[in-house]
Formats: sequence, structure tokens, C-alpha cells
Amino acid sequence: MNQDPPSSSRRPGPRIHQFQAPQGDLAILAGSGNPLFAQAIARELDVQLTPCESLVFSEGNVFVRIRENVRGRDTFIVQGVHNPVNDNFVELLFWIDALRRASAQHITAVIPYFSYAKGDKKDEPRVSIRARVCADAIEAAGADRVLTMDLHSPQIQGFFSVPVDHLYARAVICDHIRRQHIDNLVVCSPDAGFAKSAAAYANLLNVPVVIGNKIRPDHSEQAEILEVIGEVDGRNVLMVDDFTITGGSLCCMAEVLRERGARDIYAAVSHGVLSPGAAARIQNSLIRRLFMTDTIENFMEPLCDKIEIISVAPLFAQAIRSIHDRTSVSMLFPDEKTP
Repeated sequence: MNQDPPSSSRRPGPRIHQFQAPQGDLAILAGSGNPLFAQAIARELDVQLTPCESLVFSEGNVFVRIRENVRGRDTFIVQGVHNPVNDNFVELLFWIDALRRASAQHITAVIPYFSYAKGDKKDEPRVSIRARVCADAIEAAGADRVLTMDLHSPQIQGFFSVPVDHLYARAVICDHIRRQHIDNLVVCSPDAGFAKSAAAYANLLNVPVVIGNKIRPDHSEQAEILEVIGEVDGRNVLMVDDFTITGGSLCCMAEVLRERGARDIYAAVSHGVLSPGAAARIQNSLIRRLFMTDTIENFMEPLCDKIEIISVAPLFAQAIRSIHDRTSVSMLFPDEKTP
């Protein structure tokens, strides 16, 4: 009589494994600072935004809630640190904490504009290095990675212990400038601090570069242009900078360039912060056109006719795809040397 072999001697049948990416499914969340920007990124990635909400109660408390399961997922929270700066920053921390407590496998803080990056050094007695404090807070909240664009100083990446992917807007801006077909062009940096980045702009556009000599005597956000190093007589000029707040530096530099014989004067910045009065100042200036990206979408007052927005959402989407797929982010910039 045949009997089945003991269970311990049975050969187990083949197991069927369902493949799942080790980093988990992709999830994009939109904070209140950049809802349109986050939606544009999601469209580029052909995914739906993960449902979530943020509320501000009557006494000013911020409340955030993720309305979908993110356990084991590769999550990206899109939240810029711009006006209202402190509210947006605290909300970012709460989103990171909420994702960590919801057991997200990996949390990337996508910060299109990091305002406190301007506080990157102790250049006066008894002042805070605000960028370092913010970096520590982001890490303490539970972020595994940071994705941002055009920090005021690239070395701020060193304030973080977690990886930082630092994107540059200049490739996207230069593509747009080429489509304007501006002849006899020269790139101008408003000060020596941005000279290296201005040289990268000039390299991409294959044009010369000139440098302005700018000083800030105090914290009034008003700069004084002392001189321009380089030839601009009879040339069209593109001024470049990482951000503009009052527009004062750009407008003042435009006047100096016109005095030196420049023809049409354009400007391009990665982040258009634009405090009250800036749009009117730019509209009444010698600047023919100001190009800026869409890293900031909540402006303190309406933009003027001279301002043109260039979207960097596709670039962020490519970077997010690279991070999610564990491929190189630096390959997004094959035609330039990153300063």
C-alpha cells in the first residue's frame, strides 16, 4: 500500500514571488507652498498626487494629514520655504514627521526655494547661522534626502548629513534664452559672488561674461553698484543671479550698464521672491525682460508685464525619477561643468 512520504521529506513546490521595487512605490505629496508646482511635477511623471491636506487653525497652529496609505513607499514632499517663510518651513517639518510616522520607506524633502539658505555664515558678532539650524531641523524631523535648486551658496549642502541633490536652473533658462535669438549678447553677474555661476551661464550660451562690483552697506536690502568689469558698449546684456527680492540690484545694475553703452538689457533669476514694490520697480526700470522660474508661486502682489515665468517642473520631475530609480541625477546636466 502506497503511503505519502512524511511531511518533513516532501519537496516544497516553487514559490511565486511578486516583484516589488525595493524602494517602494512612488508617492508625490504637495504642501501648501507649491501646490501648482507639485501638480506639474506629477503630470510630468504621469502619476497622481497622493491625497493630503494642511490646515491653519484660528490661533495659527498648522495641521497636516496624509489621506492615503504611504507605508513602505518612496515619498517626495514638495514644499518650498518662501513667503510666509516660517509657516512654510514648519509645515515642511510636520509633513516629514507625518510621513515618518506613517512608515514611509524613504522621505525626500523637495524644496524648490530654500529661503534660509541666505543665512549661511556668521559674518557679524552674535548672529545665527540660520541655514545650519534649518538643515538640522529637517534631518531631525526624519528626512532621508533633500532635493532643491540653486542654493544661495552651494556649500550649504555640507550643512546636511543626508544626501542633497542640488539642481541648477541655468540649463533651462539658457534653453529659453537661445529661443529669443538675442544677438551680440554678453552675460553679466551683478557681483563677484555670483561670478562663477555667471561664467557657467556664459559657457552654455557661448558668449562673454562681465562682472559687476556690488556692495551691501547694511540690512536694508539695498545694494550699491560701484563698477562693471568688462566691455558692454554696444552689446545686449543678460544679467543673471540666483534670486531677487526687491529688484533693486538688477535695476541699479541696468542703469550702470546703460551708462556704459549697453543696448537691450535682460535679466534672469532662478527664484523671483519679489517683495512688495519689486514688480513696479522692475516695470519702470531699464530691464526689457525678466525671466524667472516657477519655484515660487505665491507672490505678495501681481507680477508686471516685463516678467516671464519659465517652468523647471520637468527638471524636478526628471530628478525625482532618477532618485526613485536609483540612477544618476548629475546626468541631467551633461553639457555643463557644475560650479
